[in-house]
Amino acid sequence: MTQHRNAPPGANAAMKRDADFAWGLSGIEMTAAALSVVWLLVSTLFFVFADSEGADGIRFLLVMMVVFFPVGMIWVAALGARASRIMREESTRLQTAIDAIRHAYITQNQAGGRDQQPHPSIVKKLEEIADAQKKAETTLAMFTSTRAAQIAVQAAAPDPETGDQPTLALGTPAEALHPPLSTADFIRALHFPETADDQEGFAALRRALKDRPSAQLVQAAQDVLTLLSQDGIYMDDLRPDMARPELWRRFAKGERGRTIAALGGVRDRSSLALAAGRMKQDPIFRDAAHHFLRLFDKGFARFEEHASDEDISALAGTRTARAFMLLGRVTGTFD
Repeated sequence: MTQHRNAPPGANAAMKRDADFAWGLSGIEMTAAALSVVWLLVSTLFFVFADSEGADGIRFLLVMMVVFFPVGMIWVAALGARASRIMREESTRLQTAIDAIRHAYITQNQAGGRDQQPHPSIVKKLEEIADAQKKAETTLAMFTSTRAAQIAVQAAAPDPETGDQPTLALGTPAEALHPPLSTADFIRALHFPETADDQEGFAALRRALKDRPSAQLVQAAQDVLTLLSQDGIYMDDLRPDMARPELWRRFAKGERGRTIAALGGVRDRSSLALAAGRMKQDPIFRDAAHHFLRLFDKGFARFEEHASDEDISALAGTRTARAFMLLGRVTGTFD
């Protein structure tokens, strides 16, 4: 097979797998065919040498059920196994291609090519991956917090017939009657629900969306998490170095720069490179990131006033805080 010099690492191996897959039957189909032939042969011998006495109707029914039903089940199982194998192979190939492009992107930046255009082969591969991602089923990926947040935000949206902010007779907003948001609910809402069945997470998120300052931060966090996921950056994949609560308190008091650099604990180089490239090239992403950072700054300052060290450590482990660490490093908050 001809090798492509400009193809990313792993691309030639994926092409070879495609060529091998296109020729002949796989082991699953061969096994199903062999089992079908054996069963049909055994059934034929049985009915040929069996006693022919008896009702023809019963004999015909037995032929239909005993001969053809097991064959059908064999092929249903074979087709299911084949579909499962194809989905696994496609998922592996897609992940290999993404890792190869990340590697090429980082290598190009380290070589001093930050201002250069990406190689045409990389651009082409990115377009292919984008097309594949649009067609891929969500069952191949883990349940992400952004999808859960979007469902909860829509569920808690105000009724358009009654208006955005219903008021009482004397002009007092209805939200003023709601009890203040608890610290535990604020932290839980910023982490977003874990799964579609996370009732506790959804309940905390709905309560946070009724508190206007918290709702603004939650929605801004949802926006950046959604945009980051488009580049394959998920907060659950990051393992940041956790800073001490005292350092978070200094940030809440307005301290910036290298003295609080430990807050930017995200060290994943590929995620940082992809986010930095998106900041330079995508004005929508850039505006959403800066808007989120401003709201996180204000929200954490309010939170710190009545939060314990344990509360601060818990908030630092949320998906929203991880997005702050990542974008804070990209935007130079800790420089």
